[in-house]
Amino acid sequence: MIPNLQIDPTRLWDSLMETAKIGGTAKGGIKRLTLSEEDKRVRDWFKATCEGLGCAVHVDEVGNMFAVRPGRNNALLPIAMGSHLDTQPTGGKFDGVLGVLGAVEALRTMVAAGYETNAPIAIANWTNEEGSRFAPAMLCSGVYAGVFTPEFAWSREDRDGVTLGAALDAIGYRGAEKVGARQFQAMFELHIEQGPILEDQNTMIGVVKGVQGMRWYEVSVQGQDAHTGATPMYLRKNALLGAARMIDRIDAIGHAYPGAVATVGLIENRPNSRNVIPGEVFFTVDLRHPDEGQLQKMEADFRAALPAVMDPLKLSHDEKMIWNSPAVTFDATLVDCVRAGIAKSGYSSRDMASGAGHDAAYTARVMPTVMIFVPCAGGISHNEAESTTREECAAGAQVLLNAVLEYDARLAG
Repeated sequence: MIPNLQIDPTRLWDSLMETAKIGGTAKGGIKRLTLSEEDKRVRDWFKATCEGLGCAVHVDEVGNMFAVRPGRNNALLPIAMGSHLDTQPTGGKFDGVLGVLGAVEALRTMVAAGYETNAPIAIANWTNEEGSRFAPAMLCSGVYAGVFTPEFAWSREDRDGVTLGAALDAIGYRGAEKVGARQFQAMFELHIEQGPILEDQNTMIGVVKGVQGMRWYEVSVQGQDAHTGATPMYLRKNALLGAARMIDRIDAIGHAYPGAVATVGLIENRPNSRNVIPGEVFFTVDLRHPDEGQLQKMEADFRAALPAVMDPLKLSHDEKMIWNSPAVTFDATLVDCVRAGIAKSGYSSRDMASGAGHDAAYTARVMPTVMIFVPCAGGISHNEAESTTREECAAGAQVLLNAVLEYDARLAG
């Protein structure tokens, strides 16, 4: 019989607020970039906390952390929960963090009740989910899933030229364990929605059935630096003008395909002087759609727009795709376990797809995976104003615990 264990909402909230101080910003968010000193501090906190719950903590060669508590039948692979502890430069308190600390709270509840699961239970902290310091995003869950090699991950550089490998060594989190050597029965990831749908529909839990496809690109536009006063308009090669027109084209692509989003989120203008015509611009492009066929058409439109915009302006350009994450469908059995967990708790729910990328999109390639969403105020995320209530956090952690116990019971049965 599955026990009716209840998480402690205050204990969960206190853990969220405690860890939010590590890299906390003046505006109430968190700046905890991957493998920074702040990331080391929160990793140390996670390790000590999990060891205090009777877990052995393992670290692989790209810094992924796995805390494992034994079960009654340790011949079974562990059931994993978790997410990530790194944040955006101006991140909020809940993105990723709720998935790790909600899992810690679920485990604390089991330990406090003296409940022993059939299979071992694990909590994962995946390295560099955000991709804000080292591109691409979800990098080290991607290595775990075989999408990238460890060598590729180690070679990624931040904007200062520091490699991920060097950063791992600097904070002491390059583990001895080979990536993928530690395997799991299943993966449950709790997360804030990062969108407005649940709040808009006054719904507590999102049953996430999959993740939309995502593609990232980098574009460099080359023109000619020149004096703004001495260079007539008809002789200019203004790289910023070309970039501006592309930004407009990319926005139009997002509107042209129902269900699509298209974004330029990072732009660097050189030499960035008030009286110099810009000679070079670098910008990023993010295209997303739940359907791979539609996403392919969006990519074709984007690539066709580049020469159409640049050639008349006498500009040259370089473009490359740096990340391709295909659309994902989550495991039907785990989705059913989440629904059972919701039914047990009595929360309102709806099925949905994730508009954002998550480590679960990669773990789904190598193990059964599912996600659970809770609302966030205004759908705002990747922002210091990101906000989720104590009640919503507790609801997500409770459904997570219920779903994991349901899956564990099915294994025993």
